[in-house]
Amino acid sequence: MSLSPRDRRALTLLGTAIVGYAIVYFWPSSAAAPGTSSNAVSPADSIASTENRLARLRDVAALVPQKEQALKVVSADLAKREKGIISAGTAAEARAHLLELVRRLCANESIEVRAVEVGAIGPLGDSYGAVNVAVQVECHIEQLVNLLAALAAQPELVATTDLRITAPNDSKDKLIGARIAVAGVVARKLTGDKKGGA
Repeated sequence: MSLSPRDRRALTLLGTAIVGYAIVYFWPSSAAAPGTSSNAVSPADSIASTENRLARLRDVAALVPQKEQALKVVSADLAKREKGIISAGTAAEARAHLLELVRRLCANESIEVRAVEVGAIGPLGDSYGAVNVAVQVECHIEQLVNLLAALAAQPELVATTDLRITAPNDSKDKLIGARIAVAGVVARKLTGDKKGGA
């Protein structure tokens, strides 16, 4: 098989290009090769930059005790505030706990719970969730006021979110009907959402 003059010229140019590329690529020089960084630094620059870095690290290290003290104060404050969070393993347990709390307070005021509505658990800000329940009761107005005061005095983080009162019936007892919606604070993991979602 013979090569044409054109193919011989192409092979010669290819060989020359490969040799030239190898010389440039492997040639020892003080300058860095393309695509790499030079680690050569003059001794004076190295000492000065090291001293500056050491000074910055000392400044940062001096602030560590102050930051640790601030962290302890904030952590203690957060733990005190989060004591009232309803602790439960699941969303159903949190609902049951809140409903039991409302029923107990109603029983303390001799209020009969006529109906119960279980609400959804949803996000409350970025770090917490809220569990909701509602009860329908029939009672005297003073019993309702005492129930609302007892709810506000609970160590758990619970609050009335909705209150609907119907007119008293025509009986001599002067009973009123009321629907009370109550929400309690729970851990965000019980909502099923990721932090910062919804």
